[in-house]
Amino acid sequence: MRLRIHRGTREIGGTCIELETMGARILLDLGLPLNAKDLASTPLPDVEGLSAPSASLLGIVLSHGHRDHWGLVPKVNPAIPLVMGEATERIIRAAADFVPDAVALKASHQLEHRKPIQLGPFTITPRLVDHSGFDAYAMEISSGSKRVFYSGDLRAHGRKRKLFDALISDPPRDIDLMLMEGSSLGRLADDATFPSEENLEEAFVTRFEQTEGFALVACSAQNIDRVVTIYRAAKRTGRGLIIDAYAAEVLKATGHESIPQPAPGWPNLAVYIPQRQRVQLKTKGISALVDGYRGFRIWPGQLAGSAPRSVMLFRGWMMSDLAQANALTGARVFWSQWDGYLADGQTGAALKADCERRGIAFETIHTSGHAGPSDLKRLAAAVAAKRLIPIHTFERLRFPDLFSNVELANDGEWIDV
Repeated sequence: MRLRIHRGTREIGGTCIELETMGARILLDLGLPLNAKDLASTPLPDVEGLSAPSASLLGIVLSHGHRDHWGLVPKVNPAIPLVMGEATERIIRAAADFVPDAVALKASHQLEHRKPIQLGPFTITPRLVDHSGFDAYAMEISSGSKRVFYSGDLRAHGRKRKLFDALISDPPRDIDLMLMEGSSLGRLADDATFPSEENLEEAFVTRFEQTEGFALVACSAQNIDRVVTIYRAAKRTGRGLIIDAYAAEVLKATGHESIPQPAPGWPNLAVYIPQRQRVQLKTKGISALVDGYRGFRIWPGQLAGSAPRSVMLFRGWMMSDLAQANALTGARVFWSQWDGYLADGQTGAALKADCERRGIAFETIHTSGHAGPSDLKRLAAAVAAKRLIPIHTFERLRFPDLFSNVELANDGEWIDV
C-alpha cells in the first residue's frame, strides 16, 4: 500500500489523501481550502477519476461534515461512491438549502463506530471522535498486512471527550503509518490546554446574567456541542434560546432527541425566521418547511419584549431584523467561533465593526475544535505508529520536537506504507 497527500502537509484545510494498493484507490476527504475564493475557481487535485471515470477509484471517504474536508465533492464525477457518517449525510443535506455552493450528498456506504466496511482491497474501520463537527471519525485503513491510521479532526475537551479517552485506552494496533492533525500547534503553548465546553458554559452563564437585553451568540449551528453549551447556559439564566430555520434543520438532522430542537420536550426553544431567510425559503419553494416549527415560532413584534429573557444564535446579517424590531437595547454580541474569521475582510470583522458603530458590546467566548499539543502527545503515544506524518497543520516543523518517529512529507509525493 502507498499513499500521497494532495493537500495538507503544510496547511490547515483542503485535506485530500489518496491511498493505492493492487491497482485500487480510495480518497480520504476532499476538502475546500480555507483560502479558496469560491468553489467554481478552485481546481480539483490531480487524482485520476475525479472528473473522467476511472474504475480504479473506488470511493471518497469523508471523515466529517466540515467543508475543508468535503467541499470539493460537488465538482467530482457523481458516479464516484461516497462514504460518510449517517448524521453527516443528513446535516449536509439539511444545510444545502441555506448555504451557498452547498449540495445534498448521497452516501453509498455509511460510517459507523468500529464497524469495518470493505472497499475493494481496503478495510476501513471508523472510530467516532470528539470534534466540533458532529459525527466525526478517525479511521484505520488496512490492506493485507499494512495499516494506516488517519486522525481526521479531533479533540479531547468537548462534550464527547469520553470518545478520546476510549481511543487512548483502546487504540488501533500495529499501525505502520499514522497521519495526525496538528491544527493547534502554533495556537497554544505545548503545556497549555484549551477551555472545555463546560468552562465555556460557566463563562456564558456569567455574561448572560450581566446582559440587560438580547444575548446574541455568533456561532456555527453545525457546532452541536456549542449549541448545547449555549442552550444549557441560557436555561440556567432563565433565558430561552432562539434559533433560525437553518439551525432548526441542522439540529433536527442530528437524529438525536437529546439535542435541543423544535420538538416536544424542548419548551425553552423558539424559532425566528429573519426576513432574508423568508425570501430564501420562498425562492427555493420550500416555505412549507416552517410548518414543522408550529408552536415554536417567535415573530418580529415579539422580539423586543423577549430580548431580556432570550439568547439568539446569531449571524451578522440578522442585525437589520433586530434593529427594525427595536430589539437591540442592552444587547451584547458574543463571538463563539474561530478568531481567524475576525481578520480584516472576513465576515466577523464586519460584524465587529457594525457592533462598534451601534454601541453594542462585543466579546469572544470560544474554544478550539482541535486537540491541544498535550492531548496529541497522548494520542501519538497510545497509537505508537512506526511512522507519524503531520497533516492539517501550518506547524509541521514542530512535530519532531513533540512526537516520536516523525516523517515530514510533501504534497503530491507518493509514500510507501
